[in-house]
Amino acid sequence: MDFSSGGGGSSGGDHHHDGSHPHHRNKRYHRHTAYQIQTLEALAQIERADNCGLRAENDKIRCENIAIREALNNVICPSCGNPPVSEDSYFDEQKLRIQNAHLKEELGRVSSIAAKYIGRPISQLPPMQQPIHVSSLDLSMSNFVATNGNIPGPSNAMNELIRLLQSNDPLWIKSADGRSETLNLESYQRIFQSPYMKNPTTRIEASRDSGVVIMNSLALVDMFMDSNKWVELFPTIVSRAKTIQVISSGMLGSQSGTLQLMYEELQVLSALVPTRQLFFLRLCQQIEEGSWAIVDVSYDIPHDQENRFSSSCIARRLPSGCLIQDMPNGYSKVTWVEHWGVEDKAPIHRLYIDLIHSGLAFGAERWLSTLQRICERFSCLMVTGNSTRDLGGVIPSPEGKRSMMKLAQRMVSNFCSSINPSNGQQWTTLSGTNEFEVRATLHKSTDPGQPNGVWDVLSNQNPVQEVAHIANGSHPGNCISVLRAFNTSQNNMLILQESCIDSSGSLIVYCPVDLPAINIAMSGEDPSYIPLLPSGFTISPDGRQDHHQAGGGDGASTSSNPAISGISSGSLITVVFQILVSNLPSRE
Repeated sequence: MDFSSGGGGSSGGDHHHDGSHPHHRNKRYHRHTAYQIQTLEALAQIERADNCGLRAENDKIRCENIAIREALNNVICPSCGNPPVSEDSYFDEQKLRIQNAHLKEELGRVSSIAAKYIGRPISQLPPMQQPIHVSSLDLSMSNFVATNGNIPGPSNAMNELIRLLQSNDPLWIKSADGRSETLNLESYQRIFQSPYMKNPTTRIEASRDSGVVIMNSLALVDMFMDSNKWVELFPTIVSRAKTIQVISSGMLGSQSGTLQLMYEELQVLSALVPTRQLFFLRLCQQIEEGSWAIVDVSYDIPHDQENRFSSSCIARRLPSGCLIQDMPNGYSKVTWVEHWGVEDKAPIHRLYIDLIHSGLAFGAERWLSTLQRICERFSCLMVTGNSTRDLGGVIPSPEGKRSMMKLAQRMVSNFCSSINPSNGQQWTTLSGTNEFEVRATLHKSTDPGQPNGVWDVLSNQNPVQEVAHIANGSHPGNCISVLRAFNTSQNNMLILQESCIDSSGSLIVYCPVDLPAINIAMSGEDPSYIPLLPSGFTISPDGRQDHHQAGGGDGASTSSNPAISGISSGSLITVVFQILVSNLPSRE
């Protein structure tokens, strides 16, 4: 029998029934295996990414549950200091159960989408031993509480602020005119047990105010959490501010849960009143849809207690801040609380002692009225048309109007920052009486936004014509003007002026600007490089009250006098005049 051939077989196993060579078959097998490995790796990466997202969502649920349960456990009635009746707790717990069910449903929906995407169901996520947001935030907070002494940490500060914002009598006492409220120290101490209430050298300032602001809550929150925009919102109060460190970012791209360490200097627009310089923690939390709370609390930098500031007072911000609630028309209702513990290291100037002790200088009414006015200004900045009070034809376009408003805003900011300069320049007293005082200072002009030559223009009692007018608020006193003084030696010079008025006081700032620079701004070009050296004056209430209406209060503490923020008996005027006297050559 011949075995050399037959049946299509191959000798030595070199050929197969499909006619393929083993080497070729192995190459196809390896390619197929490599493709499977790549697919599995891709699926694994997708699963890991989805797991991270689901873990974050699960973590968010756990954080919210913890926060809600803690809030329920710490609820205290401000009237009696006891927990609320059981019916309220029952409904709060039912609300918590409904929210939990909603969050679990949302988590299940996300899990189903992820399961369809990767082609198999996702197993139940194991409980996290160290949730990302909770662990990082708690570690930071424990450090701050340990180094912050008697000042509460951010979580406790937020809880305290919310109680102060939402409680009424007996925690808050309305002023004689009914416009604002001050803290009842006895009720506060019974509930919060603050060590500052027992310190005889600490003066307490605490006030609350509320009102409507022309801006939605999200826009306000974003500006509050940005130190540069914070200064833009309050140029008359915040002379400078800086974010030192973002300790915890908000969850899922939101500002809710953001905690940051900040520094700021707060001022009264007078060189006679020392600035309040402080490091503080700012925590932002969304309470519910369209409702946000922002709390500030002082933070003492370790190992820098003796020489941290040169100010003549130590001012600590006890839990303060605001509640921002959206309204249907795009506005917001803002409730503001200011709470300070102040130790004066030097006597307060006699002209300002009543203003400071009344709480008007750094109180809630001043913050809120300033916010309302500035938000009106921002609203006018975005309006493309002209107001009925605007002088038509001079400013040709909406861009020109916005450019002029930005130029005036920089002028006002420069004026406010010049009163208490950051370089530590001191004012020298030239003359003074009980009701009047003159101070002067001389400094080298190095700001690129300031003029570089002898430069001044005054009307000198000559007629003045308003050649342009921009309304920037509902009050007719809030406006920007371009003035021309007749019979002066400098015919190409104009005067840019902005006036501001609200319930906390008034401000008028002006500055000489040459005609070509004004034309640049009116045409809508960038006004950032137009040189400015502003002068002006401020008017504020003097804080003096009719003590017969004070109910016998001694005025030692803002909160002990129920008649504060009543109608003041007089005004304080600060005049600041800046002139560039010469352009001296540099010695360098």
